[in-house]
Amino acid sequence: MELLEVPFPALEKGQVMVRNLYSVISAGTEGKTVSDARKGYIAKARSRQKEVKQLMEMIKTNGLLPTYKLVMNKLEAPSALGYSTAGEVIAIGEDITKFKVGDKVACGGATASHADVVAVSELLCVKLTEETELQQAAFTTIAAIAIQGIRQAKLRFGENCVIIGMGLLGQLTYKILESSGMYPIGIDISDAQVEAAKKAGITKVYNRNTKGIEQLIQQHTGGHEADAVIITAGTSSLDPVNFAGEVARKKAKVIIVGAVPTGFDRTNYYKKELELIMSSSYGPGRYDADYEEKGRDYPIGYVRWTENRNMQSFIDLLASDKLDVSGLITHTFKLEEAEKAYDLIHNKTEPFTGILIQYDIEKELKKSVVLNNNAVPEKEVNVGLIGAGSFAQGTLLPQMKRKCNFVGIATAKGNTARYVADKYGFSLCGESAEEVLQNEKVNTVFVLTRHNKHAEYVIKAIENKKHVFVEKPLAMSEEELEQIKTTYEKAVEKGEAGHLMVGFNRRFAPAVQKIKSLFSDEQPKSINMRINAGQLPASHWVNDPEIGGGRIIGEACHFIDLAMYLAGAEITAVSAVSMDDTQRQDNTLVINLEFKNGSVASISYFSNGSKKLPKEHIEVFCGGTVAQIDDFKSLTIFGNHKKRIKFKGHDKGHKDEIKQFFKSITGDQPCPVPFNESYLSTLATLKVLQSIRERRRVLMK
Repeated sequence: MELLEVPFPALEKGQVMVRNLYSVISAGTEGKTVSDARKGYIAKARSRQKEVKQLMEMIKTNGLLPTYKLVMNKLEAPSALGYSTAGEVIAIGEDITKFKVGDKVACGGATASHADVVAVSELLCVKLTEETELQQAAFTTIAAIAIQGIRQAKLRFGENCVIIGMGLLGQLTYKILESSGMYPIGIDISDAQVEAAKKAGITKVYNRNTKGIEQLIQQHTGGHEADAVIITAGTSSLDPVNFAGEVARKKAKVIIVGAVPTGFDRTNYYKKELELIMSSSYGPGRYDADYEEKGRDYPIGYVRWTENRNMQSFIDLLASDKLDVSGLITHTFKLEEAEKAYDLIHNKTEPFTGILIQYDIEKELKKSVVLNNNAVPEKEVNVGLIGAGSFAQGTLLPQMKRKCNFVGIATAKGNTARYVADKYGFSLCGESAEEVLQNEKVNTVFVLTRHNKHAEYVIKAIENKKHVFVEKPLAMSEEELEQIKTTYEKAVEKGEAGHLMVGFNRRFAPAVQKIKSLFSDEQPKSINMRINAGQLPASHWVNDPEIGGGRIIGEACHFIDLAMYLAGAEITAVSAVSMDDTQRQDNTLVINLEFKNGSVASISYFSNGSKKLPKEHIEVFCGGTVAQIDDFKSLTIFGNHKKRIKFKGHDKGHKDEIKQFFKSITGDQPCPVPFNESYLSTLATLKVLQSIRERRRVLMK
């Protein structure tokens, strides 16, 4: 665990930037995270069997060393903690209408971490009244979890409820029920937790092992047993679920909010016809990217209580003075002392319930973090990085190390920027992409964000007279592509254009370079590619039409460009047909390309295959010779004789791609991938989508 000085998070469209005043530590969720983090590698492996199996499969596919590097990078990278805060709005993003600078708010979600400044989606933020205490408001997100459990129980005024597990979540559930006209009864296996609940003002709370506990519950429910049971405990024991079955009345609901196993003894659940119901986090909208990231609310007429409305209902209870959770606050630590709070949770040195982190609102905050002011020679490659996800960290940055000067970095998450900056020696962690783009020391910008930001940052980098390396795709629409082309051509006319290169790395693979040496560009070729792309969850961001654009734009473009490079001529026509699938994502398709020199190519891009089959199989037929690439591990040439060449590792050209790009800048040489070819490859990719939509062959011009 470490406390890091990081840049402000990027403020995206539909987000609110908040300066935190208080945040609450979720002892259960965060305590487990910290406990797992402190385990050794063997203990981590034992507790993550699913990930270990994935690791074994990855080793078989990618080899031991690349897999080791990827895993170690994941283990080393810091993860921000926390998801329930309260503070003051200091900036608002585009399209925000419900909040203004200066508003006091409560925030939730993955980006509402223990940090001086956070940026959260509008629907994960609720406004506070002037009278609402910020310390209590900081509990809002955790309280929303309790409220969703109550809503799942469908309890009505005057009904009773047994709560099993009287930690923070259980005590919040008790107090909310009590303030809403219901009659809760708390149960816990720990005497210390029972006493802590009593100190917080909770009266009807008992130890699970109290003799005659079932009769006590009967007494408090008028002899009818519980109308509902809400389980907020965290344990591997089946006792909470079985005990719930014992104390629930006939036809009652048993709601699982905490982390408990769901196997149970059949007798009570069968005889009483009980309903066992899971409660998902803060409520409807949770884990839905359209709701949480894009701000698309559910209509109240169809979904009365969403996670945002659950959060708001807690704030309304506080504002009405019907609910007071101040008694749950047992400890308050300053941010600088946060590690002591987690030590307390981990070591259980004293009783605790609600643990607050308090922030210094008097100190001046710096939006960016300057790590050093090292001078960099103008004629060398001085890199500014925008975006630093898994691909950047695991593939590109290791190839760039010691071949350039790392100047500035900007990412959506400040802790990611700081981690990468420290690891690779960047001088600046910027609070926005603009800070990197406008940095005078930076002469080369790498755009490695999600796809929907590529065109915007490429255009800005050209306008700032930078060399640009952008990961594929160059653009997500023909409109974006033409804007890039126009901007680049204007820069060329003015003599201000640097290199603009798309990361079509397979061109630079040793196997591909060997094939290029076998044939001349004038020779017509027949090219066949079979790509076993594998399945990708429908919810993955690449499949989001607004963010990733789909796998044709996101990955198939690689093979369209490679086909054009191997053919040695421009693409003249495109036709494609996709297989129908339930998700309508066009991720299994056949693409046919025609070229100016008479070459033809067929690309079978399939996402419905087995992981056991190697991913990429490429064949080039020309002049009585066939060259066959087997997943970039080997090249077999069939001519007068058969010749097989094996390659070290799984070389898809990333190393030489970066090497040649940097050399072209320092040596004042042409760009390794000419802009016109990047443009045509991208245009052909977009024409594939048109061909599928219109069910016809599409000419490039």
